[in-house]
Amino acid sequence: MTDPDQLAAQVAEHLYKPDTAVASLGIRVVEVAPDYARLTMKIRRDMLNGHSICHGGMIFTLADACFAYAANSANVMTVSQSSNITFVAQAAEGDVLTAEARTTSAPTGRTGLYDVIVRNQQGEEIAFVRCNSYRLKRKVVEGLPTG
Repeated sequence: MTDPDQLAAQVAEHLYKPDTAVASLGIRVVEVAPDYARLTMKIRRDMLNGHSICHGGMIFTLADACFAYAANSANVMTVSQSSNITFVAQAAEGDVLTAEARTTSAPTGRTGLYDVIVRNQQGEEIAFVRCNSYRLKRKVVEGLPTG
């Protein structure tokens, strides 16, 4: 039997390797555990919008990726059915954003609920994201158990 933390780490490694979108944005997986993930991203000049602040889509991509690592941690392929983001502050070039995702309502059947908080390097809240998850009927990594 695989330890749940070890399973989450193996699934995260499997997801990260082919994810060119995450890699191109410099998103790094810092920590994964069952139904939990923490990722970081440094804001670059090419991530800024016309107001010279971080484009909201970049922040959402970080949050969405974080959700994916948390939601898939049990090795059951899980996608976002819907997500809602609320921005509460702006992020600037050079900021290092950290997203933390946790399950709010454990998946029952095929659906679940996850919350993601994005903070800057001072711990100030930048955005809140609520994700409704949908589990598909297959594993993320064949050959590994589900948690």
